[in-house]
Amino acid sequence: MSSQSAFDLSNKVALITGGTRGIGLAIAETFAAAGAKVVVASRKQKNVDIAAAKIRNTGAEALGVTAHTGSLEEVEALMARAVEAFGGVDILVNNAATNPHFGPMLTAEESHWDKILDVNVKGYFRMVKVCAPLMKNRGGGKIINMASIAGRLPLPGMGVYSVSKAAVIMLTEALAVELAPMNIQVNAIAPGLVKTRFSAALWQNPQIYEAVTRAIPQHRMAEPSEIAGIALYLASPASDFTTGTTVVVDGGQVLAGPSLNLK
Repeated sequence: MSSQSAFDLSNKVALITGGTRGIGLAIAETFAAAGAKVVVASRKQKNVDIAAAKIRNTGAEALGVTAHTGSLEEVEALMARAVEAFGGVDILVNNAATNPHFGPMLTAEESHWDKILDVNVKGYFRMVKVCAPLMKNRGGGKIINMASIAGRLPLPGMGVYSVSKAAVIMLTEALAVELAPMNIQVNAIAPGLVKTRFSAALWQNPQIYEAVTRAIPQHRMAEPSEIAGIALYLASPASDFTTGTTVVVDGGQVLAGPSLNLK
């Protein structure tokens, strides 16, 4: 296998949830550049239309579909649209996530727990449950779950979110074992702090940004494109013998230890 073919996604169909901005959009654009037909999913029609049009403007094939991963019916409808448009799904990126609570865990309400776990964990499960049979019928596939270093290193004010991302890591490992006989590789990416709208409160304030980057050995936050490269590896033939792993992309933050202090 040549180095070029190892990362070639030609004739593959990739579905990315939360694919209209930040890490999700960067992954969608990278996959499209590698030859994949791309389905971007998110909750707002305007956002999926803009993202899909941006990808199509590069000459790639792309479809935007609205879907809320908290609803099994919407997940099933999303998958049906992908099959109708492109014939199936070979690559799934579970990237949609939410975090409605910031603060000490004991200040979280039951509703916060329900929302975070329903989207960040059960939403990933719903996508895999519907997608795996399609991949099996096509001879195999790739599933990439977006975890976080918060699943390995509890971050201040993000305890409930951290629990959900730790669950994503175990979900990835359990699914990797169960789906291996179907030739489906299941892996996760655990980004550190990435400069996206989701993390805007951390990097738009100079004082907070300085405190945040002090805890990162590279002394900066990542750009979304720096996560997309790992996703391309995990989606491509290059990773055919890689499954059940969580790739940490954090500039060394986990190695440095729990030194983040926003006070």
